Amino acid sequence: MRLDINLASQPYEDSSQFWLRWGGGLAILSLFTLILLYFTFSGWSAARKDRELIRKAQSDLAARDQERRDAEALLDRAENRSTRDRSAFLNDLFQRKAFSWTRVFEDLERMMPPRLHVVSISPETTPDNALAVKLTVAGESRDPAIELVRRMEESQHFQQTQIESEMANPSPGPADAVQFNITALYSPANVPAPSRRGR
Repeated sequence: MRLDINLASQPYEDSSQFWLRWGGGLAILSLFTLILLYFTFSGWSAARKDRELIRKAQSDLAARDQERRDAEALLDRAENRSTRDRSAFLNDLFQRKAFSWTRVFEDLERMMPPRLHVVSISPETTPDNALAVKLTVAGESRDPAIELVRRMEESQHFQQTQIESEMANPSPGPADAVQFNITALYSPANVPAPSRRGR
């Protein structure tokens, strides 16, 4: 009788199945890691460029702010104050000359909703030399005033339109139950008006 005895310390295993299974998984994991590293490096490189652009923009802004401060300090000197005041006066005059009553009334006539009419209108110059319009309108309810504000915002001449106050009309007519004070920046030449600073 013949006996087959395996004297090896470890039994025989077919390692090809092991490498086929785990080697494929390892290759996929390595590829995924490489893709993640690529995107990480690309994001870091793009963020670095953005930081450089921001730093350059901040440097340019700081230089312009310094130029403005230097110019203001020069104009504030006693010998230059008359020139500064004359310049401010002329700028205000030019802004007021740009205000055309005819053009404003034509624009408002096209935009005015039914059951709403103008009570008063006055132009004024804002601290940053923009031309603003103060408008008082009256009507029977709030809806027409809101519609007017919406139409003014959509126009080419009025920006940053808002209702400043709303009150019951002290001397109402047949359909003037409510009165509204509206302000807007006015651009007569179809150019964007400067942004209004904090009130």
